[in-house]
Amino acid sequence: MSRHGCAEKAARKLAGMHWKKVDLVNLRDKPIPSLWGYDTVIIGGSVHQGHIQGKIRKFCSDNEADLLRKRLGLYLCHMCEGEKAVRQFNEAFSEKLRAHAVAKGLFGGEFNLEKMNMAERKLISSTGVEKSVSHLDKKAIEGFGRVIFHLDKS
Repeated sequence: MSRHGCAEKAARKLAGMHWKKVDLVNLRDKPIPSLWGYDTVIIGGSVHQGHIQGKIRKFCSDNEADLLRKRLGLYLCHMCEGEKAVRQFNEAFSEKLRAHAVAKGLFGGEFNLEKMNMAERKLISSTGVEKSVSHLDKKAIEGFGRVIFHLDKS
C-alpha cells in the first residue's frame, strides 16, 4: 500500500525481478484479495507520522493464520534509519509474522512533495526538507527479492 508512491515503487521493482506473473494489490484501491492460491505473499507499506497504514495492519491481523501458512515477505518504506526504523518495522508487523517471514526489508523512503497535501508539505518543510528527495535503497530491494524469489544460487 502506498500513499505517495514509494511502497508501490518498491513493489514494482520486486515484481520486475520475478520471471512469473506477480499480482500487485494496493489495499487502498482494491478489495482485499483471498490468499487462497498464493504460495508467496509480500506485504509492504510506508510509514506516515510514525505508523503503517491502518488497512495494512487490519489485513495482517485479519489474515494472520493464512499468512503464517505462506512464504512471507514483509517490507517497510520510511525515512528513518537505524534503531528507529527497526522499531517502526516491529510496530508495523506482529511478532508472529516477523518471525515467520523469510524476507524482511527496510527500503528507505521518499518525500515526494508534489504528491503531498499542504499540511504534509508544511510538516515536512519544518524538518528542513524543501524539495522532493528519494532515499529508496535499491540494493535492499534487490536483496529482498533474491531471498523471497529464491534467486540466490547458494
